Amino acid sequence: MSWVVLIISAVLEAVWATALGESDGLSQPVPTVVFLVALTASMIGLGYAARDIPIGTAYAVWTGTGAALTVIYAMATGAEPITCYRVLFIAGIVGAVIGLKLVKPKPARPE
Repeated sequence: MSWVVLIISAVLEAVWATALGESDGLSQPVPTVVFLVALTASMIGLGYAARDIPIGTAYAVWTGTGAALTVIYAMATGAEPITCYRVLFIAGIVGAVIGLKLVKPKPARPE
């Protein structure tokens, strides 16, 4: 369940990042409200997921997925250009996120 919450939180990260860009410095009411709501929900989800997923892994998956989705949305809407290099590097981020899910972390040393 923590992984599902983490991915939903990453999607919300892309939502708040996009809304922040649309808010014109937090001066536009609707994008600003979307930004604040999505930011809060995204952080709560990250915190929840970090109870079961090591924080380094959770944060890397959260930021990587959110960043990739933000750029993909911007390219899909024409806000940013689509280039072979951009697609390649986004694929690299997605591959790294998948790798973090597939590799089981070793337990930390007992103190």
